[in-house]
Amino acid sequence: MCGIVGVLGSHEAAPILVEALKRLEYRGYDSAGIATVNDGALGRRRALGKLVNLSDLLVHDPLPGKSGIGHTRWATHGEPSVKNAHPHQSGPVAVVHNGIIENFRSLREDLARHGISHETDTDTEVVSLLAKHYLDQGLAPRDAAEKTLARLEGAFALVFLFDGEEDLLIAARKGSPLAIGHGDGEMFVGSDAIALAPMTDRITYLEEGDRAVVTRAGVEIRDASGAVVQRDMRTIQIDATRVDKAGFKHFMAKEIAEQPSVLADTLNHYIKDGQITDLGIDFNQVARLSMVACGTASYATLVAKYWFEQLAGLPVDIDVASEFRYREPPIPAGTVALFVSQSGETADTLAALRYCTGKADKIVSVINVPESSIARESDVALPIIAGAEIGVASTKAFTCQLVTLALLALTAAHQRGKISDAELASHLTDLRGMPGLVNQALAIEEDSKRIAAKLAEARDILFLGRGRMFPLALEGALKLKEISYIHAEAYASGELKHGPIALVDKTVPVIVMAPHDELFDKSVSNMQEVMARGGKVLLITDARGIAEAGDGAWRTLHMPEVAPLFAPILYAIPAQLLAYHTALAKGTDVDQPRNLAKSVTVE
Repeated sequence: MCGIVGVLGSHEAAPILVEALKRLEYRGYDSAGIATVNDGALGRRRALGKLVNLSDLLVHDPLPGKSGIGHTRWATHGEPSVKNAHPHQSGPVAVVHNGIIENFRSLREDLARHGISHETDTDTEVVSLLAKHYLDQGLAPRDAAEKTLARLEGAFALVFLFDGEEDLLIAARKGSPLAIGHGDGEMFVGSDAIALAPMTDRITYLEEGDRAVVTRAGVEIRDASGAVVQRDMRTIQIDATRVDKAGFKHFMAKEIAEQPSVLADTLNHYIKDGQITDLGIDFNQVARLSMVACGTASYATLVAKYWFEQLAGLPVDIDVASEFRYREPPIPAGTVALFVSQSGETADTLAALRYCTGKADKIVSVINVPESSIARESDVALPIIAGAEIGVASTKAFTCQLVTLALLALTAAHQRGKISDAELASHLTDLRGMPGLVNQALAIEEDSKRIAAKLAEARDILFLGRGRMFPLALEGALKLKEISYIHAEAYASGELKHGPIALVDKTVPVIVMAPHDELFDKSVSNMQEVMARGGKVLLITDARGIAEAGDGAWRTLHMPEVAPLFAPILYAIPAQLLAYHTALAKGTDVDQPRNLAKSVTVE
């Protein structure tokens, strides 16, 4: 979603702000802008489209000043345009915002009664207009900001910059993440630590309801009650070089290629001396597991459901976070609530976690950012060790989530006496071999590229999978539609005859994900039904599968043999490569597909 940066520096702010915003491009955006204070005067520059357009504008129309704020906007209210781009300025105050002001209409009407009109289509503009209104009444900047914040409903991360105030930023967090960076005689604000990494590794995360008064001397933080509080300052280990393409054309290509090494990192983190480390959960006390996530992370939980139920005999409920909280499900005793989120800031997932807090016996999270809100509000936070993932379409985070969930399921099965020491050791051996198998699977890239050139001509594509491969079919369809904009749907293979087979004809490729496992024969039967109706089948399977069922298939992709239990981890690779190369063939923006954001921090 929107990216926010603020600087109180000792050097010109504009280039620092733009460079920091570049590190937030992965969040998704359609316009960008900055505002600075120079010799007491507030100024701003905004541009539609990519940050290069803002950079070009600043070359021709520079914006001096050592204090400033910057923003990349992902439109929620009002079309992408310069008029609607942030920062929003109303006289002596400029504001940047991530989130949604839910009561902006009533605030706009109230301002109109005072003769104050709006110029943009955004919800954010009421914030700057309100602050100006209170400044005009004689309030000091800090008091005007506080009075403005008190009237806002919804989710927001906000930063205020004031005319005449070169040593002041006011920041507030409610529902959307915000971090304060500490420098030497300099201070920074950012949506996340990645944006601030080149400037500082000392970060303070604002908690829900916090307000911060930031000067070069430091920060004063007050909680939602108005009491002064101390928030921990953490030293963040972010390798700035991990946020470049390292010679690859796209971040997504780099992140696909990194999977052998990051999966090894995940396994090494959790397996010591041949044993899974203590994960902080006694599964003998767990009666039910409730897993909640969004998007790709929700498909990871669907795979994990098979593992927990088949291996550990543990009942599992799966919910998409955006529906879970409004369904108000009962949380019986003995329930562990588990939340999966790459960013750890997904708004719906965080809201679902807060719904479960105090109801579930334990809150567990599987996250990629250990300092995130979801991690901090969990009883147990399990990092996936994937490293920074910049491409909007998740790749390495998904496979690292799967490995982490597999280890959790094996822990549950062993604790509950469902598998023996020897069986656990055998499963761990299979998982230990996964980085090597993924490396082998990456060798299908050239074949994937050739097939993708044909897939790019399709308007509709179907994915089929059975058992543990059904969630991978869902993930394959999501990846393809995310970055190639081709309509793709996924079905459990056995559901084909219950309606979807009506879609099959010679123009609709059908991608069948079918390792030679216990359900292979049933998958082949469904595949034959497609081919009997003229459907074009791409069969993704291993050597045995191709030998038994490859005849008559339109195309095949040859995968390494893998332990069937963990095949979903490996079969993520062809799903990713097909989506990537299809998008390249269509000429779409792979890393920043239209309308999407990496971290969804609003409902």
